[in-house]
Amino acid sequence: MDFEQMKTAFLERIDNKELINATISQPRQKSNEIKRVKMKPIELKGVYHIQIEYQYERILKHENVLLEKFSEVFELLLQQFRQVHVQFTNEVIQIQLSKKNKVLWKGEKSKTPKSVDLSHNRKKQYLLDESTPYPFLIRLGVQTEDGKIKKQKYDKFRQINRFVEFIDDSLDHLPKNRQIRILDFGSGKSYLTFALYHYLRVEKGLDIRVTGLDLKKEVIDECNQISQDLQYDQLEFLVGDINDYNDETSVDMVVTLHACDVATDMALARAVKWGAKVILSVPCCQHELNRQLNSPALEIMTQHGLIKERFASLATDSIRAEILSLVGYDTQLLEFIDIEHTPKNILIRAYFTGKKPTIEQHARYRAFTEFLSAKPFLQNELREFF
Repeated sequence: MDFEQMKTAFLERIDNKELINATISQPRQKSNEIKRVKMKPIELKGVYHIQIEYQYERILKHENVLLEKFSEVFELLLQQFRQVHVQFTNEVIQIQLSKKNKVLWKGEKSKTPKSVDLSHNRKKQYLLDESTPYPFLIRLGVQTEDGKIKKQKYDKFRQINRFVEFIDDSLDHLPKNRQIRILDFGSGKSYLTFALYHYLRVEKGLDIRVTGLDLKKEVIDECNQISQDLQYDQLEFLVGDINDYNDETSVDMVVTLHACDVATDMALARAVKWGAKVILSVPCCQHELNRQLNSPALEIMTQHGLIKERFASLATDSIRAEILSLVGYDTQLLEFIDIEHTPKNILIRAYFTGKKPTIEQHARYRAFTEFLSAKPFLQNELREFF
């Protein structure tokens, strides 16, 4: 199927009002401000529209497009993105476009045809559909056997989907011609580790090998049993500490979630030394700077223990992000989950680009750390890279 045939086939099904939902992703240019586009049909005042949700780095914008105008919008989107994942009423289709618009089209017929929901205020569409049973979510107690999200686990389901979005955004930065090596430090009960494996291996069909590392043997044993039961043959869990894990010389993605205090920095340092292309880290219990903080100009804040703790936490993650930028990563601090669910809601996302920092960047970093009297553990761990 060539590019024009693909467009025709896609638009015919849109015109037939078969669309359930679609996600367009993988920007062709890294500078593209729009990171992902989602689409769904809605009915406004009795008229059929396609609602398009543009996902920028920090905001969402919506546009409601009449059916007869949709082809123009779709044409523009295909110029900006390389992947389309679409759920039609009777088939799920994955479209991948090369730089020269060579088309890879994969279709899988749905066992049970889905009905189109045109209501304007329906529930959020997730990369992991909340009406689809997933074996790993059932085993982990998030879903019932028939695929319904347990009421008390809905926040966990939202967190898992948010994490999967970050994984999806990282695809362009992972190798395409060999097995992808992924490490998860402090994997715990491994909700997100299983989600990562499912999405990359089962949904995307990528060749990956994933290791989860945690100190609790009973948790590791349980996770390994679940992995075996699900036949996740390239997912393993080991008992161990970040400092003691020396089995790798090169890793593609490092995930560290809620590693306490400088354990996060240890994991970040390991990731950099391994040459990880993708780092996803949700820090926890940032005490190091709190102990070092000595800045008279900030005493109006730091005289209050609660405020000092929060400021030190934000400053610590800002320093971590800046250090990663100084050693060649494109780094951002993003909201992981809504702050009403947990105060530990900042995710550090870093993609290796190899870009050299400027003298001004180094000067800005030194000025900030000196102002706070900060001697960051991560800086010391990565001193050879500065």
